[in-house]
Amino acid sequence: MELSQLYLHPLKSCHGIAVPQAEVTPQGLLHDRVWLLVRPDGSQITARTHHRLVLVEAQHLLDDSWQFRAPGAGEFITRSRQFAAPHRAQVWKSEFTAWQGDAAADAWFSAYLGEPVQLLWLGSSTRRFKDTALPLSFADGAPFLLIGEASLDDLNQRLAAPVSMRHFRPNLVVKGAFPFEEDEWQRVRIGEVEFEVVSRCTRCIFTTIDPQTAQPHEEKQPLATLMGYRRMPEGVCFGVNLLARNSGRLQLGDAVEVLAGEVAFD
Repeated sequence: MELSQLYLHPLKSCHGIAVPQAEVTPQGLLHDRVWLLVRPDGSQITARTHHRLVLVEAQHLLDDSWQFRAPGAGEFITRSRQFAAPHRAQVWKSEFTAWQGDAAADAWFSAYLGEPVQLLWLGSSTRRFKDTALPLSFADGAPFLLIGEASLDDLNQRLAAPVSMRHFRPNLVVKGAFPFEEDEWQRVRIGEVEFEVVSRCTRCIFTTIDPQTAQPHEEKQPLATLMGYRRMPEGVCFGVNLLARNSGRLQLGDAVEVLAGEVAFD
């Protein structure tokens, strides 16, 4: 088995960036989910309700410079050093402090989404921690999401119109496994990094938003099909959530070795 795809999503819910290599940190891939849009009260804004976010591209340039662009809105560049004012952030039930400070960025995103929003930066080190006591970015609940190519192939054989891996927003994609084999893994080594599988990933309406058009599927696919054969005690599952046990660099083609498997997530 090998690592066949790597994705970063610098802004939560934004368009994923396919990269040939990436640095692994305890809180996730370097530059993954380090930006978040919030309402004035700090509550998160995602593409579950604001579909056009999937069309926003965020790219790290040099040093602390970042470029954001979106169809019909042009682009702008900001610097993370401008984000120096503490601001309340909330991702689901997790409340913590992030950083705000670029009024021009707030204005750009507010105009794009048609309501007042603020852009927050995670900071050079996160102030968010989960039950595991490990640091976490603006990701939903775990630093890494892994999916096997065979699992997507299995799903697409059941769909009238196939969907892409981008519908599921993984960080790591593995080639060479059996369909849903990743469900049974407990520990896995990819290149020089060892990961622990902590849970299956439950899926929601976000999977029905087309990542290229931002349009929701009229028949709620692929979620409707997944509900028919991937319903687990914790919900409808596709992919697995991981924690990294060491830092390092990943690159496409890295060997994937299962160190322990046949996990029961009961």
